[in-house]
Amino acid sequence: MTQADTHVWPVEPASPATHRPRQADPRGHWFLMVVAVLLMSVALVLHGYATNEVGETRAPSAAPPAPEGVREGGPVVNTTGQGPASLRLPARTVALTFDDGPDPVWTPRLLDVLKRHGARATFFAVGARVAENPALARRIVDEGHELGNHTYAHADISGVPAWRLRLEASLTQKAIAGATGVHTRLLRPPYSSTPGSVTGPQWQAMRELGREGYLVALADLDTKDWSRPGTDRIVRAGTPARGRGAIVMLHDSGGDRSQTVEAVDRLLTRLGERGYRATTLTEGLGLSSAYVPAGSTDVLIGQGLSLAQRGSAAFVETLAWVLAGAGVLTLARLLFFLVLAWVHVRRVRGGKRRAGRAAPWPSPPPVSVIVPAYNETAGIEATVLSLVTTGYRGEVEVIVVDDGSTDDTAAKAAALGLPGVRVIRQRNGGKPSALNTGIAYAAHDILIMVDGDTVFQPDTIGHLVAPLSDPGVGAVSGNTKVGNRRGMLGRWQHIEYVIGFNLDRRAFDLLGCMPTVPGAIGAFRRAALDSAGGLSVDTLAEDTDLTMAICRNGWRVVYEEKALAWTEAPTSLRQLWRQRYRWCYGTLQAMWKHRRAVTERGTFGRRGLGYLALFQVVLPLFAPVVDVMAVYSVLMGDPLPVVAVWAGFVAVQALTGWYALRLDRERARVLWVLPLQQFVYRQLMYLVVIQSLATALLGVRLPWQTIRREGTFASSSSS
Repeated sequence: MTQADTHVWPVEPASPATHRPRQADPRGHWFLMVVAVLLMSVALVLHGYATNEVGETRAPSAAPPAPEGVREGGPVVNTTGQGPASLRLPARTVALTFDDGPDPVWTPRLLDVLKRHGARATFFAVGARVAENPALARRIVDEGHELGNHTYAHADISGVPAWRLRLEASLTQKAIAGATGVHTRLLRPPYSSTPGSVTGPQWQAMRELGREGYLVALADLDTKDWSRPGTDRIVRAGTPARGRGAIVMLHDSGGDRSQTVEAVDRLLTRLGERGYRATTLTEGLGLSSAYVPAGSTDVLIGQGLSLAQRGSAAFVETLAWVLAGAGVLTLARLLFFLVLAWVHVRRVRGGKRRAGRAAPWPSPPPVSVIVPAYNETAGIEATVLSLVTTGYRGEVEVIVVDDGSTDDTAAKAAALGLPGVRVIRQRNGGKPSALNTGIAYAAHDILIMVDGDTVFQPDTIGHLVAPLSDPGVGAVSGNTKVGNRRGMLGRWQHIEYVIGFNLDRRAFDLLGCMPTVPGAIGAFRRAALDSAGGLSVDTLAEDTDLTMAICRNGWRVVYEEKALAWTEAPTSLRQLWRQRYRWCYGTLQAMWKHRRAVTERGTFGRRGLGYLALFQVVLPLFAPVVDVMAVYSVLMGDPLPVVAVWAGFVAVQALTGWYALRLDRERARVLWVLPLQQFVYRQLMYLVVIQSLATALLGVRLPWQTIRREGTFASSSSS
């Protein structure tokens, strides 16, 4: 130790920051984000409605039967008059009807079979399927077949209010109009069969449809081909008895319809041999065409509906694959980093990390500790005291660089009158400038950088300096821990720090791609600093920028778990936002500045920058999508799969956190706050990424932002 130096040295900033007029943070991207979320929600709702996930319908459990006249009447019911009038097909006439299509696989095959036999049929199409496959709907009409309305989302009409019933029918008409230019007068209710099975609620819905001008078509013969009973049974069920006419119910969608295709081929052959004609429903009844020309407005609306429906389906499918890939990547990363952490622990604690590379220091080398400080009056005394009361046996020089503080930071540091402490005061130039000033005044070649809100343990300096005995090591990252971990926010940050340092930095150490030596605790070889040109003012993440530069110059950067530093974390969401916004924005700046490292030799560029780009930029951008999908699934569908996936991820995170805490000899009971972290902290972190990325893309120069210190370690130092 040298004698006390309490003089405050006034100097100009070593690397003065370029002062620019403060620019407001960009705001327009939040509007764009809200619009994107709304559009995504609309796409999800539209797709969910089309697949009957949104507004799923169910028939009453114990419904009374329809009037006897309906149940004993014919399969085609006209309720447009005073009372129901039913019709039947004449003898030797069959109308094959296909429900639930059109399907891109099975409908074309059925159309080919019908063409070979010269037969025509009626297709009761689901509006959403028409919107998704408009070309198939046009083919049905062009080949002389008949289209009927089967509701838009295959809704059970007996379980919906009148407005939903009208909406289902109207949307289907518009989808048909957009695809074919016509409307249809025919409608078959989903989940219907023969007249004898009509329930009272179904009959009431049929009457409402009649008032809308629809001719309701049921069936004489229900083949139940949807259950795939076998081709022979479908053929038998679809064959009329004793030459009677019949409407036969089949399906061209909803699953594997190979049995239906084969059965229709055989059925038409059999009917032809028995003198039947297979035709459309209206022609078989001797009625006028079911088609009515659609107006140009309905055609345009239908085409727009088709585009929206197909777009939403493609979007949801793409989204599902993207989210699945993101989930796999996230889990793979966690598991991979767990394995790397285990390997790192075995090497370091087994004394193998530097085996064969360098012997320990023959004697403790002298070190210079640089403390940049701006308005750190709350904690500067505790920081300096922890550095002076070290157990390190070598010479320790402490340089406090007051960067133009507006409080009494410099006076407090100088008033301590501690040996080996120098206080240098300069005009405000930013943290990199203060560090460069400290480096210029430092007397030794091993330099330690410490934030003004951080305290060291007595053995920290010794552990931090030890890896630098290897001449290939240019910098050492210490182990930062949250000192003020009380309260929910403190516990969340505590878990984040422990996992980040004990898993991420161990992995980066092994992979040779350490992206950041934290400003709170890091040791550097002067030669490595010189090779990087000192600390740059180009970015707000000067520690990340410096570390990347050192790595690009061929130096190894390692992690020392036993070099502990206790730092004061933000105590409010506003303060946390400001800190993480600066960190994230600065990291983006550093990544862009060092982007050419990707093509350079060495492991840092491809591994380090690739990891940061994927896991700290790209994947967080999809986090809002995950939340919207989760909320949508819980509100509109079955919440159990969402809850199961969420619980699975939390369980994996808890396992990861438990292992990281165990490595740091911390208590695992803090993990009880981990599930709650998913509902506030996680959203804050991905919103920070979005804001930072928008700021970077728009070219806004973010000013240096400081957070208010609470003086967490002040009371302990004074005692």
